[in-house]
Amino acid sequence: MADISITASAVVAGNGSQKRTGVAGAAIAAGDIVYLDATTTGKWQLADSDAAAAEARGQTANLGVALNSAAANQPISVLTEGPVTVGAVLTAGTAYYLSDTPGKLCPVADITGGDYYTLIGLAASTSVLNVDPQYSGVASP
Repeated sequence: MADISITASAVVAGNGSQKRTGVAGAAIAAGDIVYLDATTTGKWQLADSDAAAAEARGQTANLGVALNSAAANQPISVLTEGPVTVGAVLTAGTAYYLSDTPGKLCPVADITGGDYYTLIGLAASTSVLNVDPQYSGVASP
């Protein structure tokens, strides 16, 4: 399998979703999975399932989906919980995880060799992901 291909222009927050705002710490595209780097920069960065820092792998309450594209030091809005249309073809009922490609989303089959299992959400339909991040703290064998 491969990372889910998200159409940045189609990323839209659903009703009742929770959002946060801040500043991008890197170039971020709408639909990227990001975390708030509270320990060093205080900016939103691309999350990565095999990063050295646990915070970047999702061990933080501040993990979510970027709702807009931003260059470093530009404003960003992040959906941290709730439904989001991702402009990608999802399989309804399937769990999607943080990829080892920074900022990307993947199915569980793509978690391999030292990547950490960080659930991002469950697909409610073929285009909507219910975001509810869960960090397992467990790396794949």
